[in-house]
Amino acid sequence: MVQTVIESRSRTAIIGFDQPFCVIGERINPTGRKVLAAALEAGDFSGVTKDAVAQVEAGAAVLDINAGVVYNSNPDPNQTEPPLMREMIDLVQGVVDVPLCIDSSVPDALKAGLETCEGRPLVNSVTGEAERLEQILPLIKKFNVPVVAISNDDTGISEDPNVRFAVAKKIVEHAADLGIPAHDIVVDPLVMPIGAMATAGRQVFSLVRRLREELSVNTTCGASNISFGLPNRHGVNNAFLPMAIVAGMTSAIMNPVALPVAQSRIKAKRTEVAEAGIAIPPEMDDESFVRLFGMGSTQYRSGSEMEAIRAANLLIDRDPHGSEWIRTNKSSAPQSSGERQGRSRRRRRNS
Repeated sequence: MVQTVIESRSRTAIIGFDQPFCVIGERINPTGRKVLAAALEAGDFSGVTKDAVAQVEAGAAVLDINAGVVYNSNPDPNQTEPPLMREMIDLVQGVVDVPLCIDSSVPDALKAGLETCEGRPLVNSVTGEAERLEQILPLIKKFNVPVVAISNDDTGISEDPNVRFAVAKKIVEHAADLGIPAHDIVVDPLVMPIGAMATAGRQVFSLVRRLREELSVNTTCGASNISFGLPNRHGVNNAFLPMAIVAGMTSAIMNPVALPVAQSRIKAKRTEVAEAGIAIPPEMDDESFVRLFGMGSTQYRSGSEMEAIRAANLLIDRDPHGSEWIRTNKSSAPQSSGERQGRSRRRRRNS
């Protein structure tokens, strides 16, 4: 069976046809996250450590590290990304011990990450563009690491799945010419938004099967791309991921974490409840309150997409004896003080 091996200093993650679906946590990425980008420019890395720990606790087997922040003080990523990549990797390796995925469009940042990273990281990414092939694949060969291959080239991203397959094949063949084996190529066939292209789902399922059967490569994707622009994105993602897994996809770059409910939402809901005349026990804490009203949790926790993935692993026999499903569902979220008090009162009444 085809296996792509990724390693930290003491742990191994395997992306493979016969392996549980590999979740690559995407949250350590300042792109589109203004608060994180501003914090990084100010030298505040607390958000990075928080995201690293939360994603691993939620079930991520690999963490993607992206240093693509554009500093107001220096907009040149060729200067800012390499040192930032080193610092972020050092920091993440100090708080969690899972394999990393070094993510950058700047070759020097990838090189800096490869020099800093312990173990055998995944590199994200190479494309079919001639310049990228010449810049990135020699690095992959030199450091003997696997790489994400994105199915676009100098002509851009094609809506034709046959063209995207041809680009992936070109990358695999070019890599082979340098002695890089197919099992170290993880192809991203590019998931299109279903809201913009009605056939996007069927396209990617068909592409994944072809990539597996004809090129013998593992696959990945930006999982949330499928639901871009739609309402209830989690609902679409939760359906897409198991279908992709059954089609043969072996990993995804995604957010495994359900974020805590914001205090502003809790405050607004408490006001709404009070104005509706609903009596809430004064000792009820925020966690009990948000769970009572189906708002989520005040804590970082595993997201609904992770539940869908674990269910898919169970159903296709990638979860031996159902141990992972049982482990993650046997105990619910940490008890709130309100729940503990309620159980205590029931025990006293029954005694």
